[in-house]
Amino acid sequence: MTTATRNITLPAEWRDFWALTKPRVMSLVVFTALCGLLAAPGHIHPVIGFTAILCIALGAGACGALNQWYEVDVDAKMARTSKRPLPAGRMDPEAALHFGIGLAAFSVGIMGVAVNWISAALLAFSIFFYAVVYTIWLKPNTPQNIVIGGAAGAFPPVIGWAAVTGDVTLLPVLLFSIIFLWTPPHFWALALFMKTDYGAAGIPMLPNVSGQRVTRNQIFAYSFPMAAVAIAPFLLGESGWLYGVTSALLNLVFLALAFNVWRNEANEAKDMKPEKQLFAFSILYLFLLFALFAFDRILFA
Repeated sequence: MTTATRNITLPAEWRDFWALTKPRVMSLVVFTALCGLLAAPGHIHPVIGFTAILCIALGAGACGALNQWYEVDVDAKMARTSKRPLPAGRMDPEAALHFGIGLAAFSVGIMGVAVNWISAALLAFSIFFYAVVYTIWLKPNTPQNIVIGGAAGAFPPVIGWAAVTGDVTLLPVLLFSIIFLWTPPHFWALALFMKTDYGAAGIPMLPNVSGQRVTRNQIFAYSFPMAAVAIAPFLLGESGWLYGVTSALLNLVFLALAFNVWRNEANEAKDMKPEKQLFAFSILYLFLLFALFAFDRILFA
């Protein structure tokens, strides 16, 4: 990381530390982890379950802090991220680094001692994958950053499952695969109408490197295996009709929106309504899909 000269106002407020954790991203992480925990067979004491989810949340916060520490100069070049605590000069970068490392160590240690070491190892690997493999290696160097890096955001339901069972079986792998395949169409839709921002920051997102047509083709192509994996728990008898029917409907809507993106030929962000619709729906899609899966598993257990 190259640290630019800034006027730092110290000490930073608690709101700035909170912003470092990327709360919106953390909410999705916590939710999918909770769904994985609730869907797992067996029983976990409520206090231990709460501890597991808290550790996953802290681990996600560590990822956000370390990511923002490393990308401070990149964030300063993008309108969407320029007002974050570090590029805005409200926090010392060293404080952000120490905060991220502290959260990571604390979350993994407590997870291992209070829950089990399988879930702790998965949590540690997910933090390493996001902070090092994705942030330092993939994101600045390849347009496939989102494809491979999507694994980092796909671990939470697996960790939640492992917190209950102490193992990883086919079903949590399917949950992992849903998020892994969902990530490219979700982020590439954003990258299409934020192309100028990513270009200014020098991040090799797919629209900037391969063009908008290739990106739209890839969004549509990834939507099909994502839908197939999303319906797989029902086809394999791991869920009831409630999940099966609603999953099919959600995936039909997703595919229809992805088709609209594929048809669109717009080059300007103001004309990319289909891309903005897909991006917004993709967030709702993941929340509903995982909520329905967990509810279905609890209802028909």
